[in-house]
Amino acid sequence: MKTIALLGNPNVGKTTLFNALTGSNQYVGNWAGVTVEKKEGYLGNNIKIVDLPGIYAMDTFSNEEKVSKEFLETGDVDLIVNIVDGSKLERNLYLTSQLSEFNKPILLIVNMIDVAKSKGIDINYSKLSRELGVTIMPISASKSEGIEAVKNFIQKSDYSSLDLSINKKHSFSKMNEKETYMYIENLLKTSVEGKKTGVVSTTEKIDKLVLNKFLAYPIFLGILYLIFKFTFEWVGGPLQELLDGFVGGTFVSWVEVLLANSSDWFKSLLIDGIIGGVGSVIVFLPIILALFLGISFLEDSGYMARAAFIMDKLMRKLGLSGKAFIPLIMGFGCSVPGIMAARTLESEKDRKLTSLIVPFMSCNARLPVYGLFTAALFTANEATVIFGLYLLGISVAFIIALIFKNTLFKKDEEPFIIELPEYKLPELKSLLMHTWEKGKGFLKKAGTLIFSISVLVWFLSNFNMSGMTEIESSFLSSIGRFISPIFAPLGFASWQNSVALLTGLMAKEVVVSTLGVLYTGELVDQIAANFTMVSGLSFLVFTLLYTPCVSVIATMKKEFGGKFALFSVIYQFLVAWVVAFLVYNVAQVIL
Repeated sequence: MKTIALLGNPNVGKTTLFNALTGSNQYVGNWAGVTVEKKEGYLGNNIKIVDLPGIYAMDTFSNEEKVSKEFLETGDVDLIVNIVDGSKLERNLYLTSQLSEFNKPILLIVNMIDVAKSKGIDINYSKLSRELGVTIMPISASKSEGIEAVKNFIQKSDYSSLDLSINKKHSFSKMNEKETYMYIENLLKTSVEGKKTGVVSTTEKIDKLVLNKFLAYPIFLGILYLIFKFTFEWVGGPLQELLDGFVGGTFVSWVEVLLANSSDWFKSLLIDGIIGGVGSVIVFLPIILALFLGISFLEDSGYMARAAFIMDKLMRKLGLSGKAFIPLIMGFGCSVPGIMAARTLESEKDRKLTSLIVPFMSCNARLPVYGLFTAALFTANEATVIFGLYLLGISVAFIIALIFKNTLFKKDEEPFIIELPEYKLPELKSLLMHTWEKGKGFLKKAGTLIFSISVLVWFLSNFNMSGMTEIESSFLSSIGRFISPIFAPLGFASWQNSVALLTGLMAKEVVVSTLGVLYTGELVDQIAANFTMVSGLSFLVFTLLYTPCVSVIATMKKEFGGKFALFSVIYQFLVAWVVAFLVYNVAQVIL
């Protein structure tokens, strides 16, 4: 088995090449830091390809650099495939120069040759290859140009012919950074024709607008608002209503006919328990897919890296670098990968502080709750209310970060370096793949965890120590009444609502499935009957901010230990209670 290490700067198309070589469904992002740990795939039956983190140098300042250097030093690597951006050779070749110290054969892949050509850059590959002493192959990974040639080379070549050639020609290890860069500059003068002069690229034109000091933040908020309109009013919302009508109407009627001769308890289990629980969550799949589609578009287009750059100045005030904004953005999908992505941050302070505020980013699991309550109580302003919840989560996270910066985490700030990739129009196939990969996790959860919890909630709501009973005398009713005084000051003290929040610790979607089991009849109508606009808003705010699901807590424990995880559980519950209390009392005056 041959082992190939795939290495390069962030945003050079490394992961795209990895996918093309291995046929993997590895996620392809468009900002620095998407690859946190090495990932493996196979080309044929006897070649293993390891996708190492995107790095700029081998200085071991960051976790990504440490992972890459350790693997090249200790792993049984037969070939280093170093991928560089053809339009940014001067910067990318610095890492190439450092690879000579590992005494491994090197294949240099020059990617994005189409972008280089559009900028008037003409590369003499033969001359560059001779000067560097390495084999060079030009490709355009995003357009699948040159991929087959790379595959054939990797599969058929004898790597010993490449062995140490870069070392034999140059002694880069003896050069300092400034001599090295001078050498690269002189090398490119003789092997690369210069850029077009006086021509402003499309990326530069767009950046003049979206990175403008006056327009950057309004444009950023405007883009987010459009995504919410797309999700809840233009596409996702209407599709959700159609699916809800099918599940709650046509499908339930069909099941009722099918179970006409079955026992009452079995009918209740299937219709009230399973369909009422799982079905009430499944109907929000169109909304979740629509939101994922919008976020994937921002990632693949190159704008998400600009968002991190835009936020750097504000993040600095919170004691974090702009790079911390990337785990926060990932938290909008799920807090678990957001916390794991915090590994890419250079300091322990940044990793811990970021992980403590990631759960305040409203994850997709909360969307069913938002969709249900806004449909019942805020019909005319669904997108605006939900957009406001997301902004509230961000605002609370920033306030908490500011407090912690001046109390628990008083340490020096880390430098912020991020690559701003070229803008590109995302491919439809890629967008759909990313959207489906994210949506698939939601369906899996609905078919396992939510299904199990729905059955458990049905059982607890229909039985007590004496056997089957009315819901008001059930186990669940007793549990709910015991904890409901905690929520009385927040405006939603009924035992049903209390129990829903309790089961929501398993997964936030379970809040809706629990309410679907406990409230008989059309759930939207039941929410409208049991909540006012004020109490409903308070419930939404508490759901947004309170203790995340057990998966997040487990990830927090794995990353930072049990005491840290326990602290996060307690403080987030207290923050949620205080903010919901304030919202409830202020809203009573305003609304």
